[in-house]
Amino acid sequence: MHAMLEEITQIKEVTFEIKKTFEDRRIDRYLAARLPDYSRTFIQKLVKEGAVVVNGRSVKSSYDIQKGDTISVRLPVLEESKIVPENIPLNIVYEDDYLMLINKPYDMVVHPAGGHPSGTLVNALAFHCQNLSQVNGPLKAGIVHRLDRDTSGIMLSIKSDAVHSHIAMQFEKRYVKKEYLAVVEGEFDLDSDEINLPIGRHKNEPQKMAIRRDIGKEAVSVYEVLERFRGYTLVKIMPKTGRTHQIRVHMRSIGHPVVADFMYSSSESCYLSDLLQKEREPGEVPIIERQALHAHKIEFFHPIQNKRMEFQVDVPDDISLLIKTLREVRPQRN
Repeated sequence: MHAMLEEITQIKEVTFEIKKTFEDRRIDRYLAARLPDYSRTFIQKLVKEGAVVVNGRSVKSSYDIQKGDTISVRLPVLEESKIVPENIPLNIVYEDDYLMLINKPYDMVVHPAGGHPSGTLVNALAFHCQNLSQVNGPLKAGIVHRLDRDTSGIMLSIKSDAVHSHIAMQFEKRYVKKEYLAVVEGEFDLDSDEINLPIGRHKNEPQKMAIRRDIGKEAVSVYEVLERFRGYTLVKIMPKTGRTHQIRVHMRSIGHPVVADFMYSSSESCYLSDLLQKEREPGEVPIIERQALHAHKIEFFHPIQNKRMEFQVDVPDDISLLIKTLREVRPQRN
């Protein structure tokens, strides 16, 4: 039994068959995209410990997958009672006796959905707080909304069950206001608009979401153009609903996928050579290697302090560098 998996009572095995050719696709990046409930760091540990095999043989994280490969991954399944507090640093934006706001980094899974056993925001919160809301069970740890693993930004966690119920109702009634910033592909015709398209599980790829007019649930997003570049746009997006992958699916649906969104755009990373439309340099480091999407601001009513509160967090370094580079090499046409 692998060292990291010894304390886990159940193991599940998943298999992927590579049916097409990928350009520059390391196995750790491929698995991180296919297994969004697991961080790339955790997947790299699995690879190192031999829990990932290709065509029956162990590989390194740097292995480039090939058409025809069969990849098998042994994943730990976590029992609800086994949330282990972990001393993971948290960037706390605000905290009182009833709730706290965290600036979540990208490549951090929010909670142990799908059996992810460690390194999650829930593990960090369990270490930081003695008491967290149990409204939705221990795996939720007071979290009333979630961000995708590779989306950075502000998140709300509740300590009190009563406050949790009150704020959950605010989400349900759409009283909570959220703003995201994203760099997307393409140039918009309009300066702002509302997207009202239902979202449901993808018919053929269960890890993805899609516009589903047959079974989809209502999904509404409002966007506003903040800055234009040649071939790219910086937008502010205000979701009115909270469907899984909502912003990413909505942006793709109108022809403007989020930059470096492997699941919904054409590339998993963005390089300077891509922006210059040149051949990629050997050893070139990407500007960004996750979706350029950041939860920038949240506003809600604090039921104990009896007032509306607003918090925002700065754009992280990788998205800032992408915006700076676009200003330099792809300024708006005159």
